[in-house]
Amino acid sequence: MLTTAPVLPAVWGTTSAAEPFAVMEDAAPSGLHFLDTPGMRTVLTPGMLAVGDALADAYSQGRFVCVLGEAGVGKTFAVHTAARRLGELVLLPLRFRAQPAPADLRAALHRALGLRGEAPADPGAADAWIRRALALKPRIVVVEDAHRLSTSSFEYLRFLHDDLPQGLCVVLIAQARGERSLRAQRMLATRTAGWPYIWPLTRDQIPKAVPVLHPVWQSVPPDDLKALDARLADGCLRRWAVFTHHIQQALAATGASTPDWDMLQSVADRVDGGRRP
Repeated sequence: MLTTAPVLPAVWGTTSAAEPFAVMEDAAPSGLHFLDTPGMRTVLTPGMLAVGDALADAYSQGRFVCVLGEAGVGKTFAVHTAARRLGELVLLPLRFRAQPAPADLRAALHRALGLRGEAPADPGAADAWIRRALALKPRIVVVEDAHRLSTSSFEYLRFLHDDLPQGLCVVLIAQARGERSLRAQRMLATRTAGWPYIWPLTRDQIPKAVPVLHPVWQSVPPDDLKALDARLADGCLRRWAVFTHHIQQALAATGASTPDWDMLQSVADRVDGGRRP
């Protein structure tokens, strides 16, 4: 049985020493990029770098980490990409209905751990299976929309964390408006390694990030990229992924190799319904 988590190098390796907006050579797995658009690259934004460092600390210590930010800034992408570099088969993403109770967490953990059959109806029996599996090696439990968890669900995660000799790395992903509800959970105060916040990219960062996100943007002037961001994305890379998807479709339909301003405006009209800033 493992009693201590491994000592880990920096998540991003030598790339972490580079300035932000470097491209990771080992691409994210299929399906991790929003819409799975061909040609999308993994770009180390400042938020990605912060999440990677915080997750490495939390994983090595067996503690919680709370990842915060507005919708579309790449919270889930950053967590999954960083966790993937910490080792194979360590990530346990939990999927459950809204407002989950501890029984829902037990069932989700039972599935994520690949345990046989359905989770036992008896909480003690279910917990015995889960604790035994979690004790075999360090894992990363990932909870989306963590601000919607009930107090009893937080207490259940605390129970698992405190019960294991090596602790338990739990990533709580929440939108910015949910930070208050997480901060109100007293048990997180002494068990959390970090609270990384992913901010939308600034307008000046857009010409650095977007051309390396996908080659289709390399021919578009920086000021045009800023104008498109102001109209469509507000610094959220998920919205840029949507726009990239539609631009690729327009290029395929017209046979053009690069988008001109008229194409960009036409596609933007379709994406945002024709609104103007």
